[in-house]
Amino acid sequence: MNEECYLKGQLLLAMPEATDGRFYRSVIYICSHSQEGAMGLVINKASDNIDFTSLLEQLNVETSKDINQKNLEDVTIHYGGPVEIGRGFILHSADYVQNSTMIISETIALTATIDILKSIIQPEIMTSQNIQKVPQNFLIALGYASWSAGQLEKEIQRNSWLTTEADDELIFKTKLGSKWACSMAKLGVDITMLSSDCGQA
Repeated sequence: MNEECYLKGQLLLAMPEATDGRFYRSVIYICSHSQEGAMGLVINKASDNIDFTSLLEQLNVETSKDINQKNLEDVTIHYGGPVEIGRGFILHSADYVQNSTMIISETIALTATIDILKSIIQPEIMTSQNIQKVPQNFLIALGYASWSAGQLEKEIQRNSWLTTEADDELIFKTKLGSKWACSMAKLGVDITMLSSDCGQA
């Protein structure tokens, strides 16, 4: 499989008949894909175990005194996948970059440090320390999905997944319950039935 065939930066859509219930109607953003395997984040399911405020408390991250508490409550923690469900990732717009940031595409990057959380909730402090302020768009996920060498390719051949191009609107601004339908509509799958589900959060 040559590099041009790899799916980094694309969306993986679970077919309805997928046998693994953990991925039922999942939309997965592929963060990395090579001959060694693949890694991605489920972007259309919320975590059942924790909210953003509780996550910050567990990480001992203090919130800004000026931040609106409702803004914290409105941040969704996503179920990123079944692997290392206690590990956090922030998928975000590429206007925010740290030394540890993985640049995935021209518009999307991935960071897995506490500093980006601090930038989100303490922008005035981090800006004074010359650390770039909050990214324009971000998505917080716990856990991830992964495939060993050749595994994802075999699953696609078995028609367990469809693939489509990613776009920032769908990743960051579409309602969780509509992302799968909207992604399918991008491929022209039952578009007359699914298009009404598309919309911003």
